[in-house]
Amino acid sequence: MSTESLHASATELLEKWSPATSPEQSLREAMLAFLGSAPRGCLREHAPGHITASAVVFSADEREVLLTLHPRVGRWIQLGGHCEPTDETVEAAALREATEESGIAGLVVEPGLYGAQAHPITCSLGVPTRHLDLLFKIRAPRGAVPVRSAESTDLRWWPVGALPTDSDVLLR
Repeated sequence: MSTESLHASATELLEKWSPATSPEQSLREAMLAFLGSAPRGCLREHAPGHITASAVVFSADEREVLLTLHPRVGRWIQLGGHCEPTDETVEAAALREATEESGIAGLVVEPGLYGAQAHPITCSLGVPTRHLDLLFKIRAPRGAVPVRSAESTDLRWWPVGALPTDSDVLLR
């Protein structure tokens, strides 16, 4: 069952992740505690909060990052979104979301967790909740041209050293 495999993949990713900072270590522990108490916590139906799959999409040469101007959030953010019951793993959900939102075929996910973030948000549930983002580093093929989807107001490559000022995209 994919609900169980999503939960297991999120737990395994967090258990193997070695955060570099104390705040990240604290977030890792909080997410593991959340998963320990929420067997369906990877699905959007879990209104108090849920694991989401985020993709930090880099150009092939890693000089640029693909960001979306999110219509609900109103800021430039990384690609990604909710895990679906058909996703086997959170990594698969991130790749699916990145492909859907970018229109780019041939994206490649680097193994392991790239990072984690938590965001209070009113998402598609229509009620305040919390997105517990698991981030994956994804590389686009050389010459990739993104195509904006209906889930985005705008979509564009940004130089790694010149991200929008209100962006909280995690770069390492």
